[in-house]
Amino acid sequence: MTGMDRRTALVAAAGLAALPGIAGAQTGPDDEIIDIWPGTPPGGSGARIVRRIADQSGNPARPDRWVTGIDRPLLVVRRPARPNGAAMLVVPGGGYGFLSYDNEGTSQAAWLNAKGITAFILLYRLPGEGWARREDVPLQDAQRAMRLIRARAARYAIDPRRVGVLGFSAGGHLAGSLATRHGETVYAPVDDADRVEARPDVAGLVYPVVSLEAPFSHGGSRNMLLGKEASAEARRARSVELQVDGATAPIFLVHASDDGLVPPANSIALFQAMQQAKRPVALHVFEDGGHGFGVRLPRTMQAAAWPELFATFAVKQGLIAA
Repeated sequence: MTGMDRRTALVAAAGLAALPGIAGAQTGPDDEIIDIWPGTPPGGSGARIVRRIADQSGNPARPDRWVTGIDRPLLVVRRPARPNGAAMLVVPGGGYGFLSYDNEGTSQAAWLNAKGITAFILLYRLPGEGWARREDVPLQDAQRAMRLIRARAARYAIDPRRVGVLGFSAGGHLAGSLATRHGETVYAPVDDADRVEARPDVAGLVYPVVSLEAPFSHGGSRNMLLGKEASAEARRARSVELQVDGATAPIFLVHASDDGLVPPANSIALFQAMQQAKRPVALHVFEDGGHGFGVRLPRTMQAAAWPELFATFAVKQGLIAA
């Protein structure tokens, strides 16, 4: 997706939910799925939330589906042919107004599977769709998802000490929030899985939204998460770079210098905060790539190198074997 396409989409994201029913679905009858919550998720207000899927590609063989209307948050499990014991929670972006399911979900699961990593694609709730405490809804789902993955590690042949998170754009903000706010109580425990640690062992953030307070903040993501009238205190509390401490997970950051939607200053601010806290961190800013590039970039673009660089970082952090 080009930067201009993504920009237009993020501006119009709220309007997707108002469209008439769109054919298609992001999960198939053979997909292995995990319900994140046993019953109604936290903050249910009784609002009618209807799933919508819009395919941007026009090519059924290579879909580019955007999803709204997440009333039932899920994990979609993608297992590798030869699992190596590592797992990754994959968090698509979309400005907190939709989820880029294929570009930042299924495509990511495919390359992770090729490296032996079990992928869990997170279909998290969108904060503006009628949930109480909207600002906490995505993190509730992410914390719960990480705990479920670890609680069911034996079922998926994974090591609960080797579970990372990989997030994109606003999904990068959510992954960064999980890396920094994993221990924060944002929902009441519902079962024994909530006794399990939610901290990821490594976090990969690709063209992430980081700050909700700084001048370079992506205003669309901020407004969709917090609402347009959010206080300065609320913006600071959910700015990832301001939440870094000694327990923050190791973080890998990727941005393109020509990103016209979410400036590289976001990744740079988080990199500096991690350095100040003396936490493991890597930052790669490429000359070209734009925004929303996922893993579908031509090899002639510099940012296409990021998956192998992330794999190298994951090896050093012990997530996958050398």
